[in-house]
Amino acid sequence: MAERRVGLEQEFFLVDKTGALSDRADDFLARCQEMTQEAGLSPEDLASECARGMVEINTPPAYSVQELTESYLERLNLALRAGRELGVRLYPLATYPLPITPSLREDLNYELQALTLGRSRFLNAARCTGVHLHLEAPEGTINLDTIVSHDAREDDREELLNLYNLGTALDPALVALTRSCPFYEGIAPGLAVRTVFYRGNPVFGWEGLYKDLPEVGNLRPYARSIEELIERQLSSYEAWLAAMDRAGVERRLFFETGGNVLKASWNPVRINGHGTVELRGVDSNYPQIVLTVTALVHAAAERIRDEGLTVEPYKETRVMEVRGDKLLVPEFGYLGGRLSYAAATGGLEMPEVSAYLDSVFEFAVTGGAKTNLLSGLRHPDGSYRVTEAEILASFPPISPLSTDEGLRLVRESCDELEEQISSLQRGSPYQPEQGAKKA
Repeated sequence: MAERRVGLEQEFFLVDKTGALSDRADDFLARCQEMTQEAGLSPEDLASECARGMVEINTPPAYSVQELTESYLERLNLALRAGRELGVRLYPLATYPLPITPSLREDLNYELQALTLGRSRFLNAARCTGVHLHLEAPEGTINLDTIVSHDAREDDREELLNLYNLGTALDPALVALTRSCPFYEGIAPGLAVRTVFYRGNPVFGWEGLYKDLPEVGNLRPYARSIEELIERQLSSYEAWLAAMDRAGVERRLFFETGGNVLKASWNPVRINGHGTVELRGVDSNYPQIVLTVTALVHAAAERIRDEGLTVEPYKETRVMEVRGDKLLVPEFGYLGGRLSYAAATGGLEMPEVSAYLDSVFEFAVTGGAKTNLLSGLRHPDGSYRVTEAEILASFPPISPLSTDEGLRLVRESCDELEEQISSLQRGSPYQPEQGAKKA
């Protein structure tokens, strides 16, 4: 089996020294561009987002989590240095805790989404930040025109299908594990707030971004075949174009901005035109969480590839389990229903969620994920380290959150980000595995 790469994107809010949201992303990114040139890095490694108070840091594709960690920390350090020069900081959690009215960019890509979804609803996208993990598919398998290349080998097509279904099966576990900020617009509703307000859900009654367009933004069922995977992508594409028609937005504008069948999808698991299966369900979070979750997902994908496992939904299971050459996972009716709902409401306090996450860990560790690397996700007693729970221990869910308390939370989160970067660079206590393969 050829080596496959992994990559990540992480979105951040930009704040000033008091913790207030800052709209200085353009100034910040201009300085970052200068610094990336001086450091011999790609200017695309630090990029703009839909609002002027958000930025994105991207790692180049890496052959190991160690290699990715080094790239990630290098770019984060550069961003922190640029921020210190300008008097701004990176706030790493998935929602800004206080009420905000984001300043949207005047970019046609974002304007099309705002017009199609409704501007007030689209503001949810500018109030949420996430981490997108990329698992490389076999070269040449993904095609911008046909979704899956007609010339792809059967083994490569099967690998793509299994990666997609693995990502789908992992989603509730990633939602529960990476819950970060408990507050949204000053309120702590006791939910995974980014999941609820970014995705939305017509069945669960969540008034999020894609509530009225679940084909485009919600978790979709497993694909039983490559043909079904292609059909699902086409249905998302057609649903998006139909939504544009209903909103009176000309289709030609979508295509003029480079729109294609793969760009009409913002689902938690999607096929990306860069040749990856992209997992978009992770809350933006502290580096230790981001890197160890990346290691968890990477190890699970490597085990699927190395052992030639087929991901197969099975109605009799509520957890992940290997039987012969199959990784059995819960059927989507349960996984996308009760389990996903529990992950976004009670989270790891729900027995079915904690049991499912235990099975994900067991599968990944058996596949080679180093226990010391995954220690960033667990306390010494074996319970899971969830940022949201740790914040609520210091910031009770009082509604609405006061401005002073909200700003304190932002500043302390910025401090924690910087402390963790320093700790990771020193190699303690979350040193990545040694001897990992590099390109």
